[in-house]
Parts: sequence; C-alpha cells; structure tokens
Amino acid sequence: MADQASELGVVGRLQRALLTLLRIAIGWHFLYEGHAKFFSGSWTSAGYLDASRWFLGGAFQWMASHPAVIALVDAVNIGGQILIGLLLITGTLTRAASLAAIVLLLLYYLANPPLVGLGLAVPADGHYLVVDRNLIELLTLAFLAALPATFLPGVDRWFLRRRQAALAEAPAPAERAEVRPRPAPADAPGRREMLANLASLPFLGAFAYALFKKRQWSSYEDKNLVDAVTAASTKTLDVASLRDLKGALPMGKIKDKVFSRLILGGNLLSGWAHSRDLIYVSQLVKAYHNKERIFATLLMAEKCGVNTLLTNPILCSLIEEYWKRRIGKIQFISDCAGLDYDDKGAKPTPFDKYLDKVRRAIDYGAVACYIQGETADYYIKEGQPDRLAKVIELIRKNRVLVGIGAHHLETLQGCVAAGMTPDFWMKTMHHHGYWSARHPEWHDNMYCNTPTETAAWMRERKEPWIAFKTMAAGAIHPKEAFRYAWENGADFVCAGMYDFQLVEDVNIALDALGSGLSQRQRPWMA
Repeated sequence: MADQASELGVVGRLQRALLTLLRIAIGWHFLYEGHAKFFSGSWTSAGYLDASRWFLGGAFQWMASHPAVIALVDAVNIGGQILIGLLLITGTLTRAASLAAIVLLLLYYLANPPLVGLGLAVPADGHYLVVDRNLIELLTLAFLAALPATFLPGVDRWFLRRRQAALAEAPAPAERAEVRPRPAPADAPGRREMLANLASLPFLGAFAYALFKKRQWSSYEDKNLVDAVTAASTKTLDVASLRDLKGALPMGKIKDKVFSRLILGGNLLSGWAHSRDLIYVSQLVKAYHNKERIFATLLMAEKCGVNTLLTNPILCSLIEEYWKRRIGKIQFISDCAGLDYDDKGAKPTPFDKYLDKVRRAIDYGAVACYIQGETADYYIKEGQPDRLAKVIELIRKNRVLVGIGAHHLETLQGCVAAGMTPDFWMKTMHHHGYWSARHPEWHDNMYCNTPTETAAWMRERKEPWIAFKTMAAGAIHPKEAFRYAWENGADFVCAGMYDFQLVEDVNIALDALGSGLSQRQRPWMA
C-alpha cells in the first residue's frame, strides 16, 4: 500500500507539472499574439472579420465596416491577449483569465470555423476539418478553469494557501465559537512552496529573451531585404491598403446591366501571362494564383468597387464555388475562344466544341459573353463571318449580353460589313510609346496596331466599348494606359491586376476619370 501511495504521488506530481506547462504554453501563445499585433503598427482584425461567412457573418462584417467599432475590437483583442497571456503564465486569476480566453477563442472560431466549403480561407497553421487550434485551446482552457484554484502551482495557489494559513491561525469569535468550528490548523507556506508557486515567473524572462532574439532577426531582415516570416500567400485581405482608397468607382451600363468602369481581367488568374521572352513568368503566375488566392483577389476587387471579372470558361467552376461559399457576388463576362494552339500556331476548334464552350459559360451564369479577339480575327480573315453569326445567335437566344472582340480593327469593320451589331465591342487600345513596340519583329509585345484609327472608327459607333490590353501586357504604366484608353473613347477598361495592385490601380482610375478627360471626343456610350 505504501508503494502504491508513493507511485500515485509521483503520478500526481507529474500530472500537475504537465498541466502547469500546458497552461504556461497557452499563456505564452496569447502573450506573443498580443505583442506581435501591438508592435506591428498596422494589424487589424477587419480582414478576418470581413471574411466571415457563417451564421454570424453579418454581425462580424458589420464590425469590420465601422472604423470606430473595429478600433475598439482591435484594442480589446490586443489588450486581452497580452493580459490573458501574463495571467496564465504566472498562474494569476487563472480561472478568470481562462474564461476570458475562452470567450475570445469562441469568437475567433465562430468568425471563421474550419468547415468544408465555407467562406474564404484565412491564414492558419494548417488545413483543418472542424477542429482547429482555436477549438483545441478553448477546450483545454475549459478544463483548466474547472480545476480547483489551488490544484496547480502559481500566484493563485500561493495567495490562497497564505490566506488559508491565516484563517487557521486566527481565533474564532467567542460568540460563535460553538456554532462555527475553527479551520483545521495549517502550516504557513514556506520558502520551498513559494519558490514552487513562483516557478513560472522565469518563463516571462525566457519570453523577453526570445523576443529580443526575434527583434535582432527582424532587424537583419530589414537590412538585407529578407522576409523569412511572412509571404504574400498568408494575407487574406490587405485591409490596411483599403484605407487608401480615394472613393467609389463610377459605373456604366450595357443595356440593363451595370459594370464598373474598371474591370478585372482574368488572364493572370487563369495562369496566362504575356511574358515576351521571360519564359518563367507564366509558371510563376500559376504558382501564385492558387484557388484561395484567386478568391482573395476577387474579394479584394469587390472591396475596391470592381464589380466585374472578365475571364474565360476555365474559371467558371471556381467562380461558382466563390458564389456558393458566399465569399462575394462579383459578376463575370466570359470570353468565348474558338481556337486551339499548337507548335504551328492557332487552328480552329471543331465548331460544335466551340459552341459547347459558349454554352458552358452561359450555364455557369455569365452576365455577358463575347467572341474572343483572336477567334474573331481568325474567322473574319478566313472569310467565315457566318460562324461568328451563329455564336452570336446562340448567346442572344439565351438572353445574355453579346460582344465581339478583336485585336485588329479590320475584324470589327468586317463584322459590321456582315451586318453584325453586338451589345458591346471588345477592342485592344494602347499607344506605341514603349521600347519593345519599336522592335522590327513581333515578340508578344503589341496588341493594338492602329490605335489612332481605332479611336476614329469607334467615334462613329453607338455601342459601348470595353478596351483591353491597355497596358500592352505590362509595358505601359496604368497611369498612362487607363487615361489613354478613356481619352480615346473607351467606355470601360479591362485590366489584369494582382491583389496587391488593386487599390493603387483603382485610385489611378479614379484620378483619370475625375480629371475630366479633356481630350476625349467620343460621347460616353455606357
């Protein structure tokens, strides 16, 4: 029996030691989270809350949209995490600190639970299914809160033991001596127990030392332009940059549909980049644009006032998932390409398969479809406008806006000569004032051969015009490109943009549109 009691005593001490370390570890995590947020200078919970799509999503999004509310939420988060961390590490007011931490963790979990197909994924330690770090810490703290206050060593236990000892030594009131017996005698906590209860305090010193070393590394990163901690893929939504938006994008209409004057181009999202002779760029673009990054880009576009994506049927299923997960409502215009590519260049897709591509875009909810530029160029050049007419008929039959695209002005002229009148035109428009445009050979570097003639021809057309390739695939700065397109008569500009470029590009568009565009001669047709 003595051996058994001794063994149970050892097990009990080991359990208490491990539970104490668990409490300290969770406190360490809370303290670091609060410290990192406080010293980042730009941290805000707005992006995390704005990405919420569960049953309390509306409330969290409301918080994110009100500056005064989100400032209070951020302050509570930072202050609460630092205070909870300190209390848990030292074992002070452990039950109250655990309950406060449980409330925070529950809110974190409710805002963005790791449930399948729900909302926009947010930065996390890994990919979870129902159970994540927040839930695990929450349940652990619930267990710690249920323990007696004197079960684990810490400041709580030290003061409670001292209080019990003081009560045991105090004489009972004479009038109540027979009614309430005195507490059993207790030995006052000695130096050994004091050291045991305050043994967690050195962890604060270790924490401070770890922070010191981390700041040294951070300083090294700043000096050497190295970032070993964060990456673009860890940012869900750059809320800080959204504060720099200068206003709301103007809108235009094509028939009864409303479109932002700046439209997000989908080439980059689908992995297609005009990279000239930089052969690695397309592969780099594909690596960057994973599914969650595409969703984050679309959501960022919507927050910037861009309500339309122009893409091809390749992204249709992703857009449908974006809608179903209630991340956002961005509408899309689908280009309808009817050419395949091989080593010898472009060749026509079998026409029945081409029509299937068009039907796919319509079935997935495209607000508009247009015959892709190179496709229209090909069929007009080959003297087959009847093929284009059949595509237009299919789109119109399904009551979807129809457009015709082209790289060459002769294509549009040929369509008009064949009696085609689309709801809108898609036409390249950029100047030739960049160095590679003057190269004697074409190197995937010029997309509008006749900008002056295009502008003059468009002045005679009454249909809205969406200009694309305005930056000549990255050769022209948006400040020049957007203004040039709008001054030359475009009603909308379609531009490929990364998520980190959206705020800047929208501000550039706002500056151009707000300046009056004194050189513009064509009336706005949308």
